[in-house]
Amino acid sequence: MSQGIEVVGLYVRDQDEAVAFYVEKLGFRIHTDARNGDYRWLTVQHPDQPSFQLGLFMPQSPMVDAATAQTLREAVAKGAMPPLVLVVDDCRAAYERMHARGVEFTQEPVERYGSVDAGFRDPSGNGWKMIEARRG
Repeated sequence: MSQGIEVVGLYVRDQDEAVAFYVEKLGFRIHTDARNGDYRWLTVQHPDQPSFQLGLFMPQSPMVDAATAQTLREAVAKGAMPPLVLVVDDCRAAYERMHARGVEFTQEPVERYGSVDAGFRDPSGNGWKMIEARRG
């Protein structure tokens, strides 16, 4: 028997906006886009990591009630959710490429802790840390 984490979800304010960001600006690709009434199961994958999916989910029923959904949307917009980490081979080159595609960075590449990192947010407010892989 095997097991493992295959999907990790993010709350987004608009799934079409999230697809445009993750696919067009970050280079992910759509893995699954399925609807059941008003509910949409939408996942994307990084091309170098085909066994992992990032879910782009709306805070809505049947997962949460309307009041909780509103609270979650507000928390995400404020950047209150835990940051995600994107590991890249060359942080400065990735920064230049992504910045040219319109990604708005909250922190330019900085050398620290033996690596280089930068920060950005998606259109919903989810924070990302982009870290250069350490060469061993």
